[in-house]
Amino acid sequence: MSYSNIHFETAGGVATITLNRPESRNIITDPDMIAEIESALSMANQDPTTLVLILTGADPAFSSGGNIKEMAQKQGMFSGSPEQIAANYRASIQRIPLAMQQVEIPTIAAVNGPAIGAGCDLAMMCDMRVVSEKAQFGETFLNVGLIPGDGGAWFLPRVVGLAKACELTFTGEVIDARTALEMGMVNHLVAHDQLLPETNALAAKIAAKPPGALRMAKKLLRLGQQAPLAELLKQSAAYQGRCHHTEDHQEALAALFEKRKPVFKGK
Repeated sequence: MSYSNIHFETAGGVATITLNRPESRNIITDPDMIAEIESALSMANQDPTTLVLILTGADPAFSSGGNIKEMAQKQGMFSGSPEQIAANYRASIQRIPLAMQQVEIPTIAAVNGPAIGAGCDLAMMCDMRVVSEKAQFGETFLNVGLIPGDGGAWFLPRVVGLAKACELTFTGEVIDARTALEMGMVNHLVAHDQLLPETNALAAKIAAKPPGALRMAKKLLRLGQQAPLAELLKQSAAYQGRCHHTEDHQEALAALFEKRKPVFKGK
């Protein structure tokens, strides 16, 4: 499928979505951008040969979030009465976190530059974050008299904890990559020119695991964020029962005993 706002490619079991509007610093509130992100997420999720998804931006920014000019002019999704704007949010930007939550394969944000406002929240929607030395993060909504309208109040505390999420939200401070690493917001900090190579190396390591068990493991981690322990254990037992009867499980054991690399087929 052809896209004009993003670049989408797959190789070696890894799909990569690149926000490709560098002239606007990869704003994500335009309807076409939202629709293309949704479409690419769905394609990656439904392809059984795709095992990991990388989300990045075309330099110089990861994403500056919302269209500030349209905000000032009360255009696009920022137009109309309070009730209309609420409906606009539900029909536009809020589609992205809902689509991200439907992705069953592991997701990695490769943060190449500033991730501000909704751009910061987009990075938090991913399971992991690898960032370049040029990365910055800012939950800056209060700086312009707004609140996180795209789900940031749900995602950010799950990444950095409630106290740090409160500090970042209430101060609107923009932090650098090193501070984000020390805060536990990101998994790895790398040189800018090594961002995609290092992210792809991590993705390849993950993509080498059994496909079915990999998706189940992600589902359990997501479930564990909100379900009681008893419910999580019940679902874990159900998944484990299925895993024990897969060819991939038998292949993994055989490879272990034979001291070789396993070859998984998703069966």
